[in-house]
Amino acid sequence: MLNGSDALFITLRDIPERLADDVKDWFFRPVDQSKEVPGSVKSEKEIIQMAQKALSLCEADITNGSLRHDTELMLTKPVRILKEWRLWAVGGKIVTYSLYKEGSRVVYRHEIDGDALEFAQQLVDLNSDYSPAFVIDICRTEDGLKVIETNCINAAGFYAADPMKLASEIDEFRVV
Repeated sequence: MLNGSDALFITLRDIPERLADDVKDWFFRPVDQSKEVPGSVKSEKEIIQMAQKALSLCEADITNGSLRHDTELMLTKPVRILKEWRLWAVGGKIVTYSLYKEGSRVVYRHEIDGDALEFAQQLVDLNSDYSPAFVIDICRTEDGLKVIETNCINAAGFYAADPMKLASEIDEFRVV
C-alpha cells in the first residue's frame, strides 16, 4: 500500500496538541475514506490551522460531510509518485487501463509499463473474490510499485482507457 505503514492515526480534536506547528509536511486524509477533505499534502502548520477552524465550531452545528471534532485522520510521510495508472478489472482480469498522472502533470494516455500491468494483475489474482468488476489505481514510486486504492467502476473516470473494450467485457461477463 502507498500510505499507512508508518501512519499516525489521530482525531481532529487531538491535532493542535499532538502536532508541533513546524514546517514538516504530511500526507493526510480521513481514515474512513470520506471526502470531508481530500487527501493531500500539507504542512503541520496548515493542518493545525484547519483543525482549529473546525474545532471553533459547535459540534451540533456541523453538518454531515464536514470535518467533525471526532473525525479520524491518517497522517503519513508524503511519497513522491512518478506515474499513476487506473486499471479496470472484470471477471478476474485487467481489461483496460490509463496512465493519468506522470510526476505532477495530469496526462491521459492509453499506456502502461509492463511491470505495472503485471503487478496489478497479480493483485487481482490474489483477491479473486474482491468484486466481479472494479478499478484499481496503482503508482510507481522511488521505492517501486504501490497500490493507491480500489473503487467501484461506476464512480471512476475513464481517462484514456478503452471504454468499448470495458463495456464489451462487462457485457460478456456472467456472475456464476
